Amino acid sequence: MAKAYWIAAYHSVTDTDKLAAYAKLAGPAIEAGGGRFLARGQAAKAYEAGLLQRTVLIEFDSVAAAEKTHDSPGYKAALAALDGGCIRDMRIVEGV
Repeated sequence: MAKAYWIAAYHSVTDTDKLAAYAKLAGPAIEAGGGRFLARGQAAKAYEAGLLQRTVLIEFDSVAAAEKTHDSPGYKAALAALDGGCIRDMRIVEGV
C-alpha cells in the first residue's frame, strides 16, 4: 500500500491566536492518527509560481489513514479552533 502525504500551504494567517489554538489541538490529533510530520515552516526557496509561505508535510501509511485522521473528532476540534484564522490550500496525495 502506498504512503500518503497531507500537504498544507498557508496563503495567509489572519489570526495568530486562532492558528496557535489550532496547532495545539491538530498536532496531537494528527499524531494519534498515525501522521508523521516531515516538514513544517517557511519555504526555504520557491520556484516558478511558488510562494515563500508556511508549508506543512505529513506522512501517513495510506490515504485512508489520512482521511480518517482529517475526519476524526480530535482534528474536527482543531478545525473549529482555527475558525477562519488562516487561508490555506490543503490536500492529501498518494505516494508513488
